[in-house]
Amino acid sequence: MSIDDMRDDLSKDEHYKKFVNYYLEQDEYTYYTTTNYEEQWENLMKQSEGLWPGILSKLAQYANEERSVIFEGVNILPHLAQRDLQIPGIVIIGQSLKETFERNEHAPRWGKTEELQKREEDAFFNGERPHYKREAEKYGFPVFETSDEAWSTAIQILTPQPRTPAKRTKNL
Repeated sequence: MSIDDMRDDLSKDEHYKKFVNYYLEQDEYTYYTTTNYEEQWENLMKQSEGLWPGILSKLAQYANEERSVIFEGVNILPHLAQRDLQIPGIVIIGQSLKETFERNEHAPRWGKTEELQKREEDAFFNGERPHYKREAEKYGFPVFETSDEAWSTAIQILTPQPRTPAKRTKNL
């Protein structure tokens, strides 16, 4: 399940529309040249926290799912996941500026030109990435730079664990 798909659905709701469109309603070049990394992180947190009740309501649809369900998205911040989801998870933060640029070039989040994608790449890698890492570690989520590194932990999380029968005690 992609949080991006959930965000698209939430954009139809007037309450959530301003959060979904927060970045799209701004001039990207101006945003990245006038907003420092800390302000950018604060903006991302406000957007994520604003969208969070809507995302939670959509995640609730899977509450009784017997199979493992994977949720992915930048708006699932570790402090929100730890507080409201109470499920294990991992955080993958990317390995290099080059890899981040290639991902943005292939599937742009915002920027449509190479210059804007490079600004977005820098903002993520040097601004958001350290925050994701610190927050994930603070809330007990393992952090990896690549999906290959995260693989064994992800498999362990997704593999159903055998239930241990409750111990019976005898009343004497």
